[in-house]
Amino acid sequence: MTPELLDGLLNALRDPTINGPRLGAVEFSEATFTGDAGFENATFTSRAWFAGVTFSGVASFARANFSGIAGFRRAIFTGRARFEKATFVDRALFGRVTFSGAAMFGRVTFSGDAEFRRATFIRRAGFERATFANRAFFGEATFASAARFFAVAFDATPQLGPLVCKEGLDLSGAVFSVPVTIEAAAAHLLCRRTRWASTASLRLRYATVDLSHAVVEYPLSVTSHSSPLIDAERGWLDESSLAGRDAGVRMASLSGVDTAHLVLTDIDLAGCRFTGTIHLDRLSLEGRCTFAPAPIGLHRQGWRLIRRTPRRTLAEEHYWRTARGAAGWTPAPDGAESVGPEALAPVYRQLRKSLEDGKNEPDAADFYYGEMEMRRHDHDRPFAERVLLTGYWAISGYGLRASRAMGWLLVAMTVTLLGLMLWGLPRDDPKPESTGRLTGQCITLTASARDPVAPDDPLHDRITTERFDKALRVVINSVAFRSSDQGLTTAGAYTEMASRVTEPVLLGLAVLAIRGRVKR
Repeated sequence: MTPELLDGLLNALRDPTINGPRLGAVEFSEATFTGDAGFENATFTSRAWFAGVTFSGVASFARANFSGIAGFRRAIFTGRARFEKATFVDRALFGRVTFSGAAMFGRVTFSGDAEFRRATFIRRAGFERATFANRAFFGEATFASAARFFAVAFDATPQLGPLVCKEGLDLSGAVFSVPVTIEAAAAHLLCRRTRWASTASLRLRYATVDLSHAVVEYPLSVTSHSSPLIDAERGWLDESSLAGRDAGVRMASLSGVDTAHLVLTDIDLAGCRFTGTIHLDRLSLEGRCTFAPAPIGLHRQGWRLIRRTPRRTLAEEHYWRTARGAAGWTPAPDGAESVGPEALAPVYRQLRKSLEDGKNEPDAADFYYGEMEMRRHDHDRPFAERVLLTGYWAISGYGLRASRAMGWLLVAMTVTLLGLMLWGLPRDDPKPESTGRLTGQCITLTASARDPVAPDDPLHDRITTERFDKALRVVINSVAFRSSDQGLTTAGAYTEMASRVTEPVLLGLAVLAIRGRVKR
């Protein structure tokens, strides 16, 4: 079918009232259109059959109206396929179609079932603002480029996929009116301002998901599928176009989402933005959901040398610390906004509560640490509070670093031990003195202890095994908040009182930190 022959046919059927050709039942099966095929504004009043057709040039069905079944199964579109603003009243069959050029289905209305099973899209596929009033079938569809379903209305589609998309699958602004399962292996999944008006399940592979400002009215689960997706008829889907990528699922943003009904399972949250999320304390995290690790080891920050311990952190904390010149943290990507500690503290607090409500106390400890860190660095808070938090951090890592508390405990015990040996223990053990009075045959005796005498010999002579043993007994009793009943000098008495306050507190902080990591 040459362009001239097609034009002659359509001109003979042109209806001036609709500014286009009017056709009844048409049968173009296995035909080859050698040039451009223009069916713009055409009206097909009965069945339109294009099964197995080859379109060598641009195939344009823009604003066409298909009143009967439209069959394009196994058709090959070598050039662009244009269906903008077309209307399919009955079923639209595009199963096993190959679109080598761009496939344009913008603002198309599918009143009946729309079948795209096993369709292959080599270049961009655009379904912007299309309406699927009935079921849409995209099982085993393959998109070698981007697939855009921007602002599409899925009124009665129970399942989208399983499909493979080498680049981005864009569902931004789409509306799902009925319960739906979306199965996709895609490099990116954009669901910005997507609305789920019923329950939904996203079973994904390879994807980086952006749920910014999505509307979640009913339970929505996002799951990383560990094994390749399966089609009920043919088995495993061919995911070779995504080979070399991590098959796990990463969350890019939950900003603006009400997460009260959101469940994430086995999702990488290392790069996820949480600021602006609503009801974050009710977010459900199942399976192995990972967060960005803090840099560990010694790091120089200005003139200070800081030792950092392992903990789970938010991506926004990485961005903020990098902006302040801290080493080892991940910088913000281009265009990403950096928020301060005043905004991150509530995020950490709500995530902590979410894990605590799920009885996951050990993992919640990291978010408590992050919350306290943000409070300590928030300059809008009172200076006295930040000083107190700094001391709490330095002594025990907010009650979560047992090694730090034990280290300070050993330091305090060592200082107390040396103080007692050098100045606290008397020169000699005071011996009691007895005085008496003889009256007739009666003797009255009064015993009194002498005041301890401070040592006056050289310091190095005061360090002996005997004095070490006595001082150690005092220190051990102080840790247990007990008195040693050892005679001490005035300096030793004050040293013991100080140790009886500080050392049990440090021991308690160490026990608290251990408890926080093993609590069920």
